[in-house]
Amino acid sequence: MTARLADIAAQAGVSEATVSRVLNGRPGVSAATRQSVLAALDLLGYERPVRLRQRSAGLVGLITPELENPIFPAFAQVIGQALTRQGYTPVLATQTPGGSTEDELVEMLVERGVAGIIFVSGLHADSTADMARYDRLHGQGVPFVLINGFSARIKAAFVSPDDRGAMRLAVTHLAALGHERIGLAVGPERFVPVRRKIEGFVRSMEEVLGISADEAGERIRHSLFTLEGGQAAASGLLEAGCTAVVCASDMMALGAVRAARQRGLSVPGDVSVVGFDDSPLIAFTDPPLTTIRQPVTAMGQAAVRALLEEVGGTPAPHSEFVFLPELVVRGSTASGPEAGAAVFVQQSAGRRARDVQDPIGG
Repeated sequence: MTARLADIAAQAGVSEATVSRVLNGRPGVSAATRQSVLAALDLLGYERPVRLRQRSAGLVGLITPELENPIFPAFAQVIGQALTRQGYTPVLATQTPGGSTEDELVEMLVERGVAGIIFVSGLHADSTADMARYDRLHGQGVPFVLINGFSARIKAAFVSPDDRGAMRLAVTHLAALGHERIGLAVGPERFVPVRRKIEGFVRSMEEVLGISADEAGERIRHSLFTLEGGQAAASGLLEAGCTAVVCASDMMALGAVRAARQRGLSVPGDVSVVGFDDSPLIAFTDPPLTTIRQPVTAMGQAAVRALLEEVGGTPAPHSEFVFLPELVVRGSTASGPEAGAAVFVQQSAGRRARDVQDPIGG
């Protein structure tokens, strides 16, 4: 037991005596310290003593469109942890091709008496979908919050990243590296986040590089939010002469890297690639991916707070909480051909001037 106490104490950053007080339910330990010890138990794989197992305050459903894209498990983890800290039990419901639809998952969760539901990138993000389904959910008295994708037709709280601002970060970064022929690889245009990214891209190309909206629009390719989709979209952009590609997801960005290599181009030597999300492990790809970090932790926690306020009787405002993304520069972006050519011209001019001044180098 001594070794176990030592392991838990080291993981939690507290003394063995403090761990003992928590495990035995004794007073004199703050709530934050108690939570740290319980988290250490969980991380080390120890089973919690029966007296320390929390009684659930209720179930909360979390619906995601898939789990293959690492960004969705990341949201699930943040939201699950936030709910657990508040005493709720998260129930993850994931759509699969040919499996349950969003409506079927909602029906299943409602039948099980969930206290509320959080939707991540659901049908609410599809501008062509019937939003009456969310009115029906309101009619059943089930609170819900929606992440990624705003609709004025749904009276609920929304949580989103600033997609337009994300594109400005990407375009500004690439322009500073000397790129002018920048392309955008995104998903289907019917999705709200895609439309916002397009708006941000076109506006940024105008304001940062002086490229017209029509010309910027010609540098946009639509595909699926997958590695294969990114590869297909990037292939079209590279064929059109783009030296840099901004992608709507990290998975698409990995596809863009593959597309460049299949054409005998190096990343970032010949082509720069920027992703979106900063998914787990994306810093360890080859090359490490420059990306726009979606503030998953802040967004997930905000969604939980908004939902639990409504569960507690405070109606959530019909508004959108927008979170600023962050540019994370890694190894997939470098100086563009335009910048390299300019440097070469400057160096050549400098050498010619020295030759004239000192032709024999003495």
